[in-house]
Amino acid sequence: MLKILGKIPFWLKTVIAFAAGIGVALYWGKDALPVLNPIGDTYIRAIKMLVAPLVFFTIAASVARLGHNEGGHENGSGGRALRLGIYTIGWFMITSAIAVSVGLAIGIHFQPGLGIAHLPVDPTPIKAVPGPVEVLTGVIPSNIFQSFAEGKVLSIVFFALLVGAALGALGQKTKELGQLVEQGSQVMFKLTRWIIQLTPIGVFGLIGSVVASYGLESLKPLIPYIGLIYMGCLIEIFIVYPILLKIHGLRIRGFYKGIFTAQQTAFFTCSSIGTLPVTMQVAVDNLKLPKSYAGFALPLGANMKMDGCGAIYPAISSIFIANYFGIHLTNAHYVIIALSSILGSLATAGVPGVATVMLTVTLSAAGLPLEGLAILAAIDRILDMMRTATNVTSQLVCATLVSRENGLIEAGSPLLKAPKAEAVKA
Repeated sequence: MLKILGKIPFWLKTVIAFAAGIGVALYWGKDALPVLNPIGDTYIRAIKMLVAPLVFFTIAASVARLGHNEGGHENGSGGRALRLGIYTIGWFMITSAIAVSVGLAIGIHFQPGLGIAHLPVDPTPIKAVPGPVEVLTGVIPSNIFQSFAEGKVLSIVFFALLVGAALGALGQKTKELGQLVEQGSQVMFKLTRWIIQLTPIGVFGLIGSVVASYGLESLKPLIPYIGLIYMGCLIEIFIVYPILLKIHGLRIRGFYKGIFTAQQTAFFTCSSIGTLPVTMQVAVDNLKLPKSYAGFALPLGANMKMDGCGAIYPAISSIFIANYFGIHLTNAHYVIIALSSILGSLATAGVPGVATVMLTVTLSAAGLPLEGLAILAAIDRILDMMRTATNVTSQLVCATLVSRENGLIEAGSPLLKAPKAEAVKA
């Protein structure tokens, strides 16, 4: 039996689990939740368990490695790290601008929310949005052990950068400790590969919980709006990103084949942070991006790079809420929505429930009623699946583009075009 299961491709196992979860939910309804919820919750817990130690060991080891290899040269690790950081933030901003443009174009063309009235409102408290200064000061941990316990990834990233820089500066004096950090990084990658094998089981519980919790009947008035969010995300994933990859001379099929596991995990866990171990694993093992750069860019992207939650979703949702409440949007409104969506994700980095926070920022900036948040609360989980898959894809796209522009992609990567002889043979 185990041999037969071992021969089934991983993607097919996931598809079978997806269909089985829906089937169980439709047949037993909410009676299946006591079984489905623990399965899904256990999988998410297992993924999140890896995040803090993986981020710490990977970033610290990466920075220390740069310090040992390049310290003391004119174009050493400091200059290189700064250049890579500028490239990364630059691509974050460019792709976010494209994503919010896609969202606005869809919203303006289809005008979601028109003709809809008296939707059931789920009383949801409005999240307080911290200011940029509070976010920046919050990055520096007053107690690093508390940051580990609470999963504050930006604080862990900051501390790991300092530890890695210190290890690199001390060189041979901390050789053994540097080796220990490097070994810790290897251990975390091995644990990640093991946990990934549980994805089909987790998918069964997670998708089953969603279908069992929300009946199809109650979602009918909002199905067109849900469809537009999914449309915007799919356009970004399968049209915008492939164009960017193609312009950089990279193989589109190789990229999407390499990241499929991360997209699946993001879709079902609805968490960029929770997916981070898988995102880093596919970037290093499948795409052959350098661990030293992936260990920096992807944790940063998991907090700051959100094309689904921070660009497409607030753009379309703002137009939906304006139409629902009968508010006419002017060109000035659209400009405010675009700017707040692009810049807001950077200002709310690391804040839990970032999609709701992002929409709060956008609605507040555009002067639209915050009561609209409650209307969308009931379907947030359904929206979050596609939003998060888009977020993770965008994070990997940006890391890939920066790696390409700086000549960092390793030989043998499926991103690179095959030699002509191999291409002819194929």
